[in-house]
Amino acid sequence: MAAARINMNCSIQSSLSCLLKPSYFFNFKTTQFKNRLYFPQNHFISSKRSLLCTCSSNNNNNNSNFQTGEKVEPFVITTPLYYVNAPPHMGSAYTTIAADAIARFQRLLGKRVIFITGTDEHGEKIATAASACGSSPSEHCDVISQAYKMLWKHLDIAYDKFIRTTDPKHEAIVKEFYSRVFANDDIYRADYEGLYCVNCEEYKDEKELLENKCCPMHLKPCVPRKEDNFFFALSKYQKSLEETLAQNPNFVQPSYRLNEVQSWIKSGLRDFSISRAAVDWGIPVPNDNKQTIYVWFDALLGYISALLEVKEQPDLQSAVSSGWPASLHLIGKDILRFHAVYWPAMLMSAGLSLPKMVFGHGFLTKDGMKMGKSLGNTIEPNELVHKFGSDAVRYFFLREVEFGNDGNYSEDRFINIVNAHLANTIGNLLNRTLGLLKKNCQSTLVVDSTIAAEGEDFKDTVEKLDLVIILEAMRIIAIALSPVTPNLCRRIYAQLGYSEDQFNNLNWSETKWGGLKGGQVMAQPKPVFARIEQMTETENGGEAAKKVVKRKEKKRQVQGVVEA
Repeated sequence: MAAARINMNCSIQSSLSCLLKPSYFFNFKTTQFKNRLYFPQNHFISSKRSLLCTCSSNNNNNNSNFQTGEKVEPFVITTPLYYVNAPPHMGSAYTTIAADAIARFQRLLGKRVIFITGTDEHGEKIATAASACGSSPSEHCDVISQAYKMLWKHLDIAYDKFIRTTDPKHEAIVKEFYSRVFANDDIYRADYEGLYCVNCEEYKDEKELLENKCCPMHLKPCVPRKEDNFFFALSKYQKSLEETLAQNPNFVQPSYRLNEVQSWIKSGLRDFSISRAAVDWGIPVPNDNKQTIYVWFDALLGYISALLEVKEQPDLQSAVSSGWPASLHLIGKDILRFHAVYWPAMLMSAGLSLPKMVFGHGFLTKDGMKMGKSLGNTIEPNELVHKFGSDAVRYFFLREVEFGNDGNYSEDRFINIVNAHLANTIGNLLNRTLGLLKKNCQSTLVVDSTIAAEGEDFKDTVEKLDLVIILEAMRIIAIALSPVTPNLCRRIYAQLGYSEDQFNNLNWSETKWGGLKGGQVMAQPKPVFARIEQMTETENGGEAAKKVVKRKEKKRQVQGVVEA
């Protein structure tokens, strides 16, 4: 019995030791961790990074602002407005998961957060996609936009605003913005002839194309096109953009993305077309209803139109005063030029403030290969969530992908990481500790966690003080990890005897040691996260074998995850 107790104690100590090392859960070097713990308010650290933002906050300042009635500047974070020519894919899901984790963390710090996402619903590609499905563009947009909302629900995305660019209020903002830029003499009419990528919906310089005039992003030939369009005088803002980036190097992150942007600007900016004569599905140009506004000139303004309240009159000043400028635009690196060159110049022309940061993250690969429908190796996010659950999906991509760089998905790696961290380390430790507490202390804490930790170095009996220390550590981990795995952490908090409301109202200050009090009764031990089991399934009399995921829970559940 004594030997078994010693083994149990050592096992618990080993698990707790892992839990208290942040590098165990997040993909960055331990030597870099201290540099990631703090950064100035409203800024994000550069170089290699994780989504652990800071362990230092201005909560006291925020609270005093609330108490004195002083207006607190919101933390506004945006994903791209996703193009609805096709259903959502894993790249879109990854951006949104990352943005949601950042938003949740900022809320923990006591910030007033406005998390914006939505769908970009105009343009030639959408009209073509709708036609191919035998539906109208409007019907097509309704279906795909709803598909995004459903996926965000399944992934536990807690957005505050969902903007659709077909919303009449958005159209009013776009037209007012266009008129303001036009009044600043930054829009003019001209003929343009060049090579056009339908997938990018933009004209390309021939020098940036691949062999056979293929777009380097979509690997499809660009087509010659000549149009009478309206142009935005981007070249007029070359010097202003250069000065902005020189004075504020944090504007584009990571730093290697900043280098890309500076290189584009240095090579010389060219005015770009902001209308299309051949596209009907779009917002009409205010001074020429025979043309529609270019999809990017339209969609970028969704970050501002989304700030309008539901019943608010749609005017630009009202939208801007509701939260602009954005604190962070989180995007994929493929749309960096639009956000870090075109968008700032447009805002300068309209006399509006620039966003505080544009962060361009990398791409996802599968089993080390670029994903594509032609290769048949895409990751379908709905299937992934259905198979493994939202916490597992969120945790893997935020932990495994070094934020900013490209990242790889493989099912074996996914299962190994999730099992090792969420099932074995967190789930197992909590379940076994609560089991011991139930056996030895009737599920009731014998002392406050503050007292239990005083002068103790894991040397007391398992039945008493070490158990309290472990459960207090689990309480703190449940708060700290909640931006990444909200459902799992909610289940952990419930196991520790807290209510749903108490979990929903947590803030970062509660990560301070000493939350658990003597006499608090824990819930009955239940697994909060079960292992994803793999087994070999033999087919055709043993001729072929493949790995499949085995459901452990007999009751209704998300596969591989026990909902406690």
